[in-house]
Amino acid sequence: MLETIETSIYKVAIYIRLSREDVDKQCDESESIINQRALLKEYVEKLGWRYKLVDIYEDPGYTGTNFNRPDFQRMKKDIELGKINMVVTKDLSRLGRDYIETGEYIEKWFPENNVRYISVTDGIDTFANNNGNNDIAPFKSILNDMYSKDLSKKIRTALHTMRKQGKWVGGKTAFGYTKDSNDKNKLIICETEAKIVKTIFKMAFNGNKLGVIKNYLNDNNIPTASQLRYNKATFWENKAIKNILCNEVYIGNTIQNKRSRISYKNRKLKKNLKEQWITVENTHEPIIEKDIFYTIQKMVVTQKYNRNEKKHHFLLDGLLVCYECKHKIGVRARKNGRLDMICNNYRRNSKLGICSSHGFNYEELENKIIKYIRDLFFYIDNKRIELNIKNKLTKYDYSKILQKLETEIKLINERIDKIYIDKLDNKVSEEMYNRLFNKMQSQIKQKEKEYNDIKSEKENGQEENDEKIRKLIRDFLDLKKTTPEMMKTIINRIEIHQDKQVDIIFNFKKLNNLKSDDNL
Repeated sequence: MLETIETSIYKVAIYIRLSREDVDKQCDESESIINQRALLKEYVEKLGWRYKLVDIYEDPGYTGTNFNRPDFQRMKKDIELGKINMVVTKDLSRLGRDYIETGEYIEKWFPENNVRYISVTDGIDTFANNNGNNDIAPFKSILNDMYSKDLSKKIRTALHTMRKQGKWVGGKTAFGYTKDSNDKNKLIICETEAKIVKTIFKMAFNGNKLGVIKNYLNDNNIPTASQLRYNKATFWENKAIKNILCNEVYIGNTIQNKRSRISYKNRKLKKNLKEQWITVENTHEPIIEKDIFYTIQKMVVTQKYNRNEKKHHFLLDGLLVCYECKHKIGVRARKNGRLDMICNNYRRNSKLGICSSHGFNYEELENKIIKYIRDLFFYIDNKRIELNIKNKLTKYDYSKILQKLETEIKLINERIDKIYIDKLDNKVSEEMYNRLFNKMQSQIKQKEKEYNDIKSEKENGQEENDEKIRKLIRDFLDLKKTTPEMMKTIINRIEIHQDKQVDIIFNFKKLNNLKSDDNL
């Protein structure tokens, strides 16, 4: 196989990366995107006619500890399609700084895909026999990883010091403020947004509830933060108003460190305990007077409520979701005792024509879902499929699902183009166009999130514990009365469609691949 590759034309990919930290600290000129590109192009040209440069992949501003970079993923896809069989980087750290994942690519993924990898300045060539530099590549990867860890620690320490000094080190500023153009670590008032903030506080101080304030803002077309900053068509929600009313930033205080990254390798954020928050008073000009702010904090409009204190508890509490807008669906009792469901987004914004009620009898749905799950679990138990689920279930086809979501997003965009043409031809009104546009944009956003979640799950490749599924089935069938806790263990969410179709999404994807004889 090696001889075949050696006598063929190499289809070369140049890969270039420059981290955000390198940009911020104005790294050595040799590390810049321009110079990496020039060095590597010259290197490939000198290799001779058997080496054809197919494409250059560049990821400026991306950390080396995470391989989920746009152009790196594009390069991987081209390798899988057979467009590339050789990858060249300036040095090993440009490929990645996570020694485990970097090793996986060099030792496993590249060889499995018949890809030759060369690190120019390190002298690494995976197709060169008796190359001592190949042997020390793992040690260089460890050093690169240690560099990232040390750099991350220094950055965290510097940011912590700046927070303690009351300097703003966050990204998005609170509504009503912007960063000082002369000092990015200082907040200054944005007069356009501050005027809206003052209106919200004035209405709350006068005793208006959140719903009244929300309706006033929406009825008078007062723009939200998303509209003013990103030109996104959104509406005021109770939660956004409450967050403004409870935020000490408006009395001149800076509160930071509410969230932090899990580690230097994991970019996900976690919530910090309140004791870990860093509060510094009088760091910037206030918008609201302190006596007004603290008076409002004692009023009902800003008080927190415990969900457990509500009068009625239902088996499917917290699991019901509107398929169209992805908001929660609530259950309410009518005077005649009947329990009906309603989309919370529709209930709060019915005047705006957002979504629809999705309402039908809750008790009927609950009985059907219990029967559906019980029938499904009896089927599994009787056939003893649970003993070899992996063999009996169709393999979870990520590629097909991702392709389906891509098609759906494309179709929604085509529908947006169509209704825009209809608007130009006066076939639909401006109001109808805006309503449909906002709805379809929301659908695209949700499908993109679902796409990214599934893609992440595919990359993680986590296997489920079959024994856990078997225990779950036995526990459910042994219960005389189903409990909300058990339902939350089994079910991730229940999506209610506008046409009353019901989709159950289980917490275990293997259960999602099975069907009961009784469809909902």
